[in-house]
Amino acid sequence: MQSHSTHQLQGENLSCVRDDRELFANLDFTVHTGQVLLLEGKNGSGKTSLLRIICGFREPDTGEVSWCGEEIPQSQYYSDMAYVGHLDGIKKELTVQENLRLSLALGQPGKLSIQQALEKVQLVGYDDTLIQALSAGQKRRLSLARLLITHNILWILDEPFTSLDKQGIVLVESLMAEHCSNDGMIVMTSHHDINLQSVDVQSIRLS
Repeated sequence: MQSHSTHQLQGENLSCVRDDRELFANLDFTVHTGQVLLLEGKNGSGKTSLLRIICGFREPDTGEVSWCGEEIPQSQYYSDMAYVGHLDGIKKELTVQENLRLSLALGQPGKLSIQQALEKVQLVGYDDTLIQALSAGQKRRLSLARLLITHNILWILDEPFTSLDKQGIVLVESLMAEHCSNDGMIVMTSHHDINLQSVDVQSIRLS
């Protein structure tokens, strides 16, 4: 197991071409524990493509992404990383608790129990509720609750505030700040301004 001080995500000389159009080139970044990397830019600027490269879902056209000094993809990286995309990634035919149990079975247990995570995301009492009965905001909070019950150092979040009201946004910002204060790190996209005053946030704007 890597020590906290060695957890580092690094991108070097990254470029991405899609449909014969260069989305970005010569892109470098380094993220350490306790930090947030915010990817900004208009739709079509390459934010999601860059997230997919960082996740290891696609290769960059040039350059490399490394985790703790080793190029990805690698098994340790996927043990340490959790991704929440545009879609909530939850099973509609299952209940709230069944979804969280499934996530727990696929990952390493984290510090919080399922019940504690439901309290954190304000879904107490919804344990046996089928997903189709939840509002869009509740589904989003449930997708983020999966991050709380598994052990992941790096959260990769694509528009985490989608479908959330102001109260939900504040709630998720508090979860993100808490994660960073516990030696976690986050790479994210967002169309919203984020309020993480106690966290070291660096940003990359893709044009």
